[in-house]
Amino acid sequence: MRILLAEDDLLLGDGLKAGLQQLGFQVDWVRDGEAAERELRGQPYAAAVLDLGLPRKDGLDALSAVRRARVTTPVLVLTARDAIPDRIRGLDTGADDYVVKPIDLHELAARLRALVRRAHGQPQEILSAQGIVLDPASRTVRKDSLPVALSTREFDLLQTFLLNAGHVLTREQLEQHLYSWGQEVDSNAVEVHVHNLRRKLGSGLIQTVRGVGYILLREAPR
Repeated sequence: MRILLAEDDLLLGDGLKAGLQQLGFQVDWVRDGEAAERELRGQPYAAAVLDLGLPRKDGLDALSAVRRARVTTPVLVLTARDAIPDRIRGLDTGADDYVVKPIDLHELAARLRALVRRAHGQPQEILSAQGIVLDPASRTVRKDSLPVALSTREFDLLQTFLLNAGHVLTREQLEQHLYSWGQEVDSNAVEVHVHNLRRKLGSGLIQTVRGVGYILLREAPR
């Protein structure tokens, strides 16, 4: 799950990026409001963590701008401003959640997962289809109640498919969900990961839409 982190405090930003990566997120980190606005306008992030007190452009101004541009990425506002009017203003500007510093890393991760679920119309934490059950919090997968060992990329790819079950995803879209800045992507990386998922979870789980991409169906085709 690829997210944007906008935080100008170097110590906090470095800690949040490292911690969220350990919890399974792919994190792109920017340090000012203009960069946050630019990235949110240009990249399909699963969610964003946005500090309000950013240089060059205030976090709320950046958020307001991307909402006017009809960017629907879920945004969690992270700030030291704990007054009720500030919280109300943040939510009214377009924030989906609001957390006051300091924040527990595991709570932040849980809130991000909840935002992504709601954005995809998934009310439950557990994702499932065709006998496959994925738990984002524990990063475990079961098939017909039996545990299945997946690599980090395979897990992330399966989670992306389950969140978008019934929708065709192109290879480019899948790459954007799986890889953050600076990560080298082999030309056939997605194909290799899809092949591995089919081998471990069943050949009928992910269908190829020739010339377009891939789709995971909630129910196996008959």
